[in-house]
Amino acid sequence: MSENKDSSGGDLCSVDFEIFGYVQGVCFRMYAERKGLDLGLVGWVKNTSKGTVVGQVQGPRNLVNEMKVWLSKEGSPFCRISRADFKNERKIPKLELFGFSTRF
Repeated sequence: MSENKDSSGGDLCSVDFEIFGYVQGVCFRMYAERKGLDLGLVGWVKNTSKGTVVGQVQGPRNLVNEMKVWLSKEGSPFCRISRADFKNERKIPKLELFGFSTRF
């Protein structure tokens, strides 16, 4: 197996995100962490002082793309997402993080 492929054969990538809307106080971080783990991704999620949620996701590109859709369209049950910004998307040779966690 080459170094820049995961077990399903997809390229690994990393992306930073910021989610806007009613996304704090609605368990968004907990659901995002759970979704990331369910998809087998690594990363982190954190509330900001300006009312958004930020984080980073890493893993096979197809699964990262699935997480991006979840972050921008679904989220936690009571959230209202108005916008999702994704930046610094890049191919990575190997995962740079371990697990999926909530940061404070």
